[in-house]
Amino acid sequence: MLMSSLSRLLRTATAGLAISLALPAYSADITLKYAFFAPEGTFPGRQMQHWAQEVAKRTNGKVEVQMYPGGSLLNAREMWDGVTMGITDIGLSAPSYDPGRFPLTSGVALPLGFPDATTASRILWEVTKESQPKEFEQFKILAMFTSEPGYIQSRKPVRNLEDLKGMRLRATGSGVPVVNALGGSAVGMSMPEVPQAVQTGVIDGAMTSREILQDFRLAENLKFVTDYPMVVSTFAAVMDKKKWDALPDDVKKVFDALAEEMPEWTGKYHDETNVKAALAWAEKEHGVEILELSEDETKVWDSRLAPIVEEWIKSTDAKGLPGTKYMDRIRQLQGNK
Repeated sequence: MLMSSLSRLLRTATAGLAISLALPAYSADITLKYAFFAPEGTFPGRQMQHWAQEVAKRTNGKVEVQMYPGGSLLNAREMWDGVTMGITDIGLSAPSYDPGRFPLTSGVALPLGFPDATTASRILWEVTKESQPKEFEQFKILAMFTSEPGYIQSRKPVRNLEDLKGMRLRATGSGVPVVNALGGSAVGMSMPEVPQAVQTGVIDGAMTSREILQDFRLAENLKFVTDYPMVVSTFAAVMDKKKWDALPDDVKKVFDALAEEMPEWTGKYHDETNVKAALAWAEKEHGVEILELSEDETKVWDSRLAPIVEEWIKSTDAKGLPGTKYMDRIRQLQGNK
């Protein structure tokens, strides 16, 4: 399967190279391909559209962005290599899906108690600018943001750990040990795979942000949301460094300005429009119920998840990466220190 995927990437890269060579040094109008693995109606897809519109406006039409959402060009697993191979000029994917490739950035996607996407997105961007993780050294980051914290969304109600025991829940990256620590059974898959997996009973639900109830029509089957925030998913839109270096300075200036704006814009859109509308729709149209944990149960869940953060710090430091410093800075930005 891996060889098949790589072969497809190589074939597509050849076509992408031909397109790139047709734009020598970006001397005329610039056309850039922008790929994303999920549908355009999702909140990262909305960010993608907003970014492209702002680029066209701020460059007075000099830069045209051709968007390829929904995995039409590259899927989640192929995105990073697809950018370096020239299949797409810009790729939007989730570092939290691949903590092995993004070991330091994965720290933001731990159970840290972020209240919303706006806060988490701002902190992700700040710690990335300050720490300059080596894992992004071959890329130019054009946008960074997060989802809201993930919540358990399930076929059956989850009010305590006993209800959760053995339940098969979609989770990715740092969400996997979170689900497992609470007694559930984490199943890894990208969001586009989830609706069919729910319908066919492969999984009992998902631990992710709640806009998926509407964006992926999951409220038709997942009737319960447990009101306990867990981990965010991180997103990054990147460009290969060599491709970036070939851009004119005036275009780079526009892209850099937008990079500063995207965490706030996307976080607020997600929190204030996307999630609120999805929850209202899910409750009204499909009778989705929000379940609250008791105070004592919340403390039990908290105690199960706290060791995950401490273990991440120890293991990251052991790899020669600044895990302690990175986490201390996140907590400082959260106001916890």
